Amino acid sequence: MIAKHPPMGWNSWDCYGAAVTEDVVRKNAEYMAEHLKPYGWEYVVVDIQWYQPTALNHEYEPFSVLDMDEYGRLLPAVNRFPSAAGGAGFGPLADYVHSLGLKFGIHIMRGMPRMAAHKHLPIKGCDAGCHEVANPNSICAWNPDMYGLRCDKPGAKAYYDSIFQLYAQWGVDFVKCDDIAREYPHCQREIELISEACRSCGRDMVLSLSPGPAPVEKAQHLKRYANMWRITDDFWDNWKLLRAMFERAEKWCIHSGPGHWPDADMLPLGALRQCYDPEDWTKFTHAEQRTMMTLWSMMRSPLMIGAEMTKNDDFTLSLLQNADVLNIGQESFCGHPLWTTEEESVWVAPRQDGQGVYVALFNLSDEARTVSVARAQYEVGSAATELWSKATVSATEGLSATLAAHDAVVYLVK
Repeated sequence: MIAKHPPMGWNSWDCYGAAVTEDVVRKNAEYMAEHLKPYGWEYVVVDIQWYQPTALNHEYEPFSVLDMDEYGRLLPAVNRFPSAAGGAGFGPLADYVHSLGLKFGIHIMRGMPRMAAHKHLPIKGCDAGCHEVANPNSICAWNPDMYGLRCDKPGAKAYYDSIFQLYAQWGVDFVKCDDIAREYPHCQREIELISEACRSCGRDMVLSLSPGPAPVEKAQHLKRYANMWRITDDFWDNWKLLRAMFERAEKWCIHSGPGHWPDADMLPLGALRQCYDPEDWTKFTHAEQRTMMTLWSMMRSPLMIGAEMTKNDDFTLSLLQNADVLNIGQESFCGHPLWTTEEESVWVAPRQDGQGVYVALFNLSDEARTVSVARAQYEVGSAATELWSKATVSATEGLSATLAAHDAVVYLVK
């Protein structure tokens, strides 16, 4: 099964936007292999516009010239990814990531490059041309690189088949497809074509759909055609966004399961926005970072690091190496809130092996607060270990913790 557990990895967007380079990807992959692989981190994902030679930061250059082959399939910009020279594409970089025992992923936009349609390039494996299947009325609102496809045309399927066959040749393990997860109903058929191309390309790939919020009423369709889908727009290091995630997590947590995972987006930890300021650092407090990691784990969201990992400090590394917390997403099921108010939230998640239950207490208020839950609410065990501090406490009568503003604790009760 693809994505039996919530995928865990790194994505280049938060730290480098559209401007990540091969050297940066290699260094972060090496860091992951050395420091994080034993804890379950495995995907290294190159985000948007790897085919744009002049990308500088998180901003997009309208109508820029993109690198692509004779069939309108985007190729890595060789000035940024030198190993792609000679038509090698991402094959050499993927091979290097694989040599470290990790997996390699890329970002794509739905559709095909406008340039491919304007040049009337042929579609590989099809008599139609790109201009015949491109839909100039289907354009991303925030990035002008692509046209969506006329999915009623046979050439649309052929085009998606051709790009995923190329990705399989490169050794891609993860594809994040953008401008699609929230675009129901007009992109529903396009999701299906992308999924079919991904699953028939001859290589197992995680298929992730962005951005959110995906419509919860389309949960069954998303679960059938994708492995991950975003439940929010881009998530950044802002408490209001984190506080709002509790409502989204409550709506989506019932849809988490092997092969299909609601995605609360990347973890904006550590060094971010490096194109603007190499000294930039997450604006989340330590307490807020614990809350984020705890909530993502309890709802079993995929975990994708947004930091320039080679700059991780001890605290950031302690979050990413806490096996007990990370294992919640791997070993629990049916995580859900018992309640959420303006001031607090309490979540529970039974272990799959029947050996206890995870209980998380969150202080959502702006001042210190004691959060408590009675034993009758989780109904198992008399001893508990708090997984951030490793402290053991009695759980005979329940659990209670006095928490700083925006902080969290999570217990394994047995």
